[in-house]
Amino acid sequence: MLRPVDFKTLAILLLLPLVAVPQPGGLVRQGDRFVRDFQGTAPAGRRLRINAHGPVNVQAGAASSISYTVHLSVRARTEAEARSVMQRYNVRVTPQGEWVVLTAPGGPVISTITVKAPRLDRLTVSTSDGAVEAGGIEGTLEVDTGAGELSVDRIGGDCRLVTGGGDIRVGTVGGGLRCSSGAGKIQVGAVRGSAVMATVGGDITAANIGGSVRAETGGGGVHIIKAGGAVTAGTGGGQIVVDFARGIVTARNMAGPVRVGAARGVQCESGAGGINVSNIAGGLHVSTSLGNIMASLMAGKVADSFLATGNGDITVFIPSNVGVNVRAQNDLADSTRRIAVDFPGVRVRRQGRLIVAEGPVNGGGPLLEISATVGTIFIRRQQ
Repeated sequence: MLRPVDFKTLAILLLLPLVAVPQPGGLVRQGDRFVRDFQGTAPAGRRLRINAHGPVNVQAGAASSISYTVHLSVRARTEAEARSVMQRYNVRVTPQGEWVVLTAPGGPVISTITVKAPRLDRLTVSTSDGAVEAGGIEGTLEVDTGAGELSVDRIGGDCRLVTGGGDIRVGTVGGGLRCSSGAGKIQVGAVRGSAVMATVGGDITAANIGGSVRAETGGGGVHIIKAGGAVTAGTGGGQIVVDFARGIVTARNMAGPVRVGAARGVQCESGAGGINVSNIAGGLHVSTSLGNIMASLMAGKVADSFLATGNGDITVFIPSNVGVNVRAQNDLADSTRRIAVDFPGVRVRRQGRLIVAEGPVNGGGPLLEISATVGTIFIRRQQ
């Protein structure tokens, strides 16, 4: 006699082929800890979410299905105690709509997850503590760890990385990048879109950013090699270097030098440090409380500019095809030699305790205003 169909049991049986049950290995003692590895496979989903409590390593495009190993570790006095703890912390792999979700235990158990997956349109990793490494993601990547180093490469879409403390290393990103660290250096290779990078303490280096750049560090250097848009950089102490930017460079340095190799304009403030800007095809607004300023203008669209130092020399190089009107003053100067000019149209004179220079260069044009308190102002013809 046939029994009635139990539809609840049937539904469970139909789901079993979709997600393989993780198979635990034997329990092994290592010092004062006991360890066990879980291995399993999941269907080839295009979106993967990992919830972990330890390091995570994901490599996409490396398998036909999702295969994973979860290394569990717990501190215990006896094997029986360790087994009792681990029995309460099972690895779970569940489908949730378009996502495959892998959840590893937390609490007293430390987990290390290694995943090989097929093509992924999206990967999200959240771990309470531990380093994260990911590569080969065709779409979006999001990583958030309480503390640990982050290393990602070959990301096709947008990328968002957050760590409470640790270095961040980024290879190539096909979209935009946003990353932040509580303490650690940030190194970025090539980003097709814009990039926002921030760390409480550590150097920031970016090789090739296709769009705009924002880089902020509480203490450390900033070096942007190439940017396809505007650059905003700030540091509490360290060197700021922008080799090339297609937009305006805005730099704020509490205590350190600034150097810009080429840009469409510069807005720069330094509490204490020299400033060197060259090949600037737009306006200059540069000031430092203590340090020398060296600037060279570039043929093209020149705008009104202002250069000032509280203590140091200012040297400006002007090409023969760039016209400006100079207005310079030197406070507390002992002689008119404190303003040296290569252009006969600019007249130097004493005005009370000030030395003042005014006049057109190469027929005149936008205003070039220069101010120094101690030091010498040099207005040179660029050879």
